[in-house]
Amino acid sequence: MQCISAPKNLKLAVPHGMERTPRAILFLLLLLLVDPGVAQNTTGKADEFHVGVILNLGSLVGKVARTSISLAVQDFYAVHQNYSTKLTLHFRDSMASDVKAASAAIELLDNYKLQAIIGPQKSSEAVFISKIGNITQVPTVSFTATSPSLTSDTMPYFVRATLNDSAQVNSIASLVKAYGWREVVLVYENTDYGRGILPYLISALQESDVHVPYQSVIPPSATSEIMMQELYKLMTMQTRVFIVHMSSTMTSLLFTKAKEAGMMDKGFAWITTNGVANIIDSLNPSVTEVMNGVLGLRYHVPKSKELDSFSIRWNRMYQQDNPDESPFNKLSIVGLRAYDTIWALAQAAEKVGISSAPNKQPWSIKNSTCLESMVISPNGPKLLAAIVQNKFRGISGDFDLTDKQLKVSVFQIINVVGRGWREIGFWSVKSGLSRQLNQNGLKTTGSASMLDLNPVIWPGESTEIPRGWEIPISGKKLRVGVHTSNCPEFIKTFRDPVTNVTSASGLSVDIFEEAIKRLPFALTYEYLAFDTADTATTGSYNDFIYQVYLQKYDIAVGDITVRYNRSLYVDFTVPYTESGVGMIVPVKENMIKNMWIFLKPLSTGMWFGSIIFFIYTGVVAWLLEYLNGNQHVHGPFSLKQVGITMFFSIFEEKEKLERFLSRIVLLVWMFVFLVLTSSYTASFASMLTVQQLSPTVTDVHELQRKGEYVGFHRGSYIEGLLVDIGFEKSKMRPYETQEDFAAALSKGSKDGDIAALVHEIPYIKLFLAKYSKGYTMVGPIYKSAGFAFALPKQSPLRAEMSRAILNITGEDSINEIEKKWIYQNSHQHEDKIDGSGAITFESFGGLFLLTGIVTTCSLAVAMLMNLYKKYQENAWSKEDDQNECGHRQQGANGDSQEEQGDQNSNEHGNCSDIEKQTTLKVPLSSNTE
Repeated sequence: MQCISAPKNLKLAVPHGMERTPRAILFLLLLLLVDPGVAQNTTGKADEFHVGVILNLGSLVGKVARTSISLAVQDFYAVHQNYSTKLTLHFRDSMASDVKAASAAIELLDNYKLQAIIGPQKSSEAVFISKIGNITQVPTVSFTATSPSLTSDTMPYFVRATLNDSAQVNSIASLVKAYGWREVVLVYENTDYGRGILPYLISALQESDVHVPYQSVIPPSATSEIMMQELYKLMTMQTRVFIVHMSSTMTSLLFTKAKEAGMMDKGFAWITTNGVANIIDSLNPSVTEVMNGVLGLRYHVPKSKELDSFSIRWNRMYQQDNPDESPFNKLSIVGLRAYDTIWALAQAAEKVGISSAPNKQPWSIKNSTCLESMVISPNGPKLLAAIVQNKFRGISGDFDLTDKQLKVSVFQIINVVGRGWREIGFWSVKSGLSRQLNQNGLKTTGSASMLDLNPVIWPGESTEIPRGWEIPISGKKLRVGVHTSNCPEFIKTFRDPVTNVTSASGLSVDIFEEAIKRLPFALTYEYLAFDTADTATTGSYNDFIYQVYLQKYDIAVGDITVRYNRSLYVDFTVPYTESGVGMIVPVKENMIKNMWIFLKPLSTGMWFGSIIFFIYTGVVAWLLEYLNGNQHVHGPFSLKQVGITMFFSIFEEKEKLERFLSRIVLLVWMFVFLVLTSSYTASFASMLTVQQLSPTVTDVHELQRKGEYVGFHRGSYIEGLLVDIGFEKSKMRPYETQEDFAAALSKGSKDGDIAALVHEIPYIKLFLAKYSKGYTMVGPIYKSAGFAFALPKQSPLRAEMSRAILNITGEDSINEIEKKWIYQNSHQHEDKIDGSGAITFESFGGLFLLTGIVTTCSLAVAMLMNLYKKYQENAWSKEDDQNECGHRQQGANGDSQEEQGDQNSNEHGNCSDIEKQTTLKVPLSSNTE
């Protein structure tokens, strides 16, 4: 018996959880001592476990997988030399044919009594072979069949040792959303592999509010001519973002021809699914060069020393197996998954072993065909359970087939640059998009946006993010539908009888043309007049907008109101006018009968504040004069004194005011009083004049209750609005022009016309600009979205036009345009119903603060001066007392001794000095400050 031994100096890539630990070795030695049969197996020949491998050996994926499978068998049994089973592989070439793949599976099952099948490579091949496996109960394990149509529900013996294609759709949708693209075109090949992802991808894109206007289906046998025809068709469309889901062969042809067609230049964006991104390193360098700027999603494989060692040995073996191949082929995720699949199958085979039970035949062999002669594997259910329950960390990462397929982990986002690629970021289910990974998982940097990813070099070596759409070069000009309004100030169309060219003018046209100028790209357009004769319509605005839905116009320009029913088949830009519905009503003169109207010009706070300052100023002036000894304010406090105080607050007479500070206080107060009285007079006069004009009607429901006639613009949605409010159609009268509106309003409801006209606010502003005298606006009585431009559903131009309109309405440009078209004939301002409002205390706060400071400061100065005078009077009183005391002491001590006489003489001298000072003292005068 020959035992398999590992080569010397060979570093094997052993999956985690399968190493031979010292404890395992000790357990094996004890087992050998207890059961000699085990030892006999280690020296005997291992039982052959037949496995069929069906691949397209002529393809890149097939060659990579074959090398990995062969290397995996060598490595596994070099590590597990004592296993009682050994995988015996039988390779068959499907040659990319579903029939040959199925034929190979039948031949292997019949000749070798297979225990398992690895492969097939294509999803369509897997469908046939899995059905055969279901009959024979032979597990089929594929690491390349990714179509979501292959499910364990219909194929219980099919195991997918890779990810389902649908696992990547959310990452693709997040990537599209992160760059702000609203439309994408799907490019896929017409195979099970290509079609399988479509419903999942479209659903994920729709959840991200991304529209798919077109799906480009490429036949698997497409030639260069067919490919160019399809690419030229794509160039005539607006969308410039393409998601490619095809095999590597078809992808290489697609991008080669896209380069020739000029679709790999600036402005285009391409995203490939993991089918191609996973093997980007193995593509021909010439193909990689034409793919520069493409984004791709691929499975993320964590780096490890085992992987580096395995890559070196794999490259060496691949060159030995394919000596004629170019050296650019590199190990991909396909080879890693193939390697881990063999390890999982070999471990399961050892666990189940070779069954000694005879195989069962599903049918009678009498007059049987080849299919009917196949037998049921007795080990099938056990082997399937062992494969599914096997979990370990392999070369490709975590290998867990619990759900009969690998679980979604992390996708790596790459950008093809030169002959290689660079990392842009990652995506995971839990964290979404991010720039980098760490040991704990995804390191997020915020919400999903393009800022969370590294910079991208786009097609054409551009660093500017593609807008995602363009007006196609080979397409026509932007078709702008225009409809003449009954108010030509908004839009009016002209058609040149010679050139038959349509032109337009008006407020709506000026805003549209200004918005076109502010777009970040050049856009040519032509006006197409809405002709009711050509369209066989009634000429209503609903019919006009419906032409956009019929794709006769790319955009409809005019005084178009945003309505819910219209938004069902078109999209609108943001409104460019004021929104709402109001009423135009005549005004009437009212006689003011309020006896307290004279209090209205000043607010309550203003009245109280004025009175308080009035009293305060009078009190301070009176107090200043009182401290100065003014004879007019002396005497006991009485009504006379109160009258004098009020008198000081109003009049300033020099003969009455004797103090300078009093005159300063009164001078400042008189200035405030003058301003206050002037403002009161002006406000009161304005109030008496303006409030005489008031609307005849203020509530639309009042008109409905009284049964008044109301008017509306013929053909507008206002008619339906009035019906909803409760107006009878007999009380509603349509009118065409503004002149009709004015004539009907001037006669009034009593003369058989209307009491009010219900209209949209932009039209009301235009009407009042011409007929401001005698009419006014009431409302808005109903909210509406205003005027906007209509575009087809999901039009990429909508966002750009809306941004341009917001730019216009946020500046003075909109005022200039409105002044040009609406207020050009206006000579009067609209009559206001409400007055300018009462004058508040806050509006005169500065003046009151000034008079308050001056008055208070004057009072403070006067008080200080008065205290100072009293202090001087007290000091002089003390000196007089001392002089009198000195004279008394001189008379009492006349007979004193000589020494005391000298002292008395000195004291007498001092008293004399004091007397002299006393004689020099100036008497207090009532007129001295």
